[in-house]
Amino acid sequence: MTALPRLETARLVLSVPRKDDYLRLRDLVADPQVHRFLGPRPEDPTTDMFSRALRAAGSWHLYGYGMFLACDRQTGELVGQVGMFHSLRGFGKGMDDVVEAGWIVARPFWGKGYAREAMEASLEWFDRTQEPRRIACMIERGNEASVRLAERLGFATYDEHQFDDGVVLDLYERFKPVG
Repeated sequence: MTALPRLETARLVLSVPRKDDYLRLRDLVADPQVHRFLGPRPEDPTTDMFSRALRAAGSWHLYGYGMFLACDRQTGELVGQVGMFHSLRGFGKGMDDVVEAGWIVARPFWGKGYAREAMEASLEWFDRTQEPRRIACMIERGNEASVRLAERLGFATYDEHQFDDGVVLDLYERFKPVG
């Protein structure tokens, strides 16, 4: 495996999570407003985030890309988690065995362009270092901020998926820009 990337933007440092960063991510999603569009709350947030962290590390190890921790360059404060990871959602519709983009941002940083700044850096790195390919993402209906961001990043709706509990996900895709 090649060296893990560290990206810098005007306001952020994006780095590959370390062993104990699952605790920081657990605290990030503990805010009910941050967790609102992330599906049902797990019974044990610590073990859930530990499992997610292992899956994310596996994406880096097996595929050469994964999620970054985005931290404020000045303070080191966790802004969020952003990037691309390899997913297998289990419901088809172009969401199985694919590159998936995702972003979660702490509430104090909402509406200030941090998610866009971080995702633009992540996508630029991905497009430069990975084979040309499609990237998918899914956004729960009602999450208008994420819809706007996805569209700004070049994602377009291609389908939807409805779960038995009535939750509807809009499915998006983006292809590596030509030239």
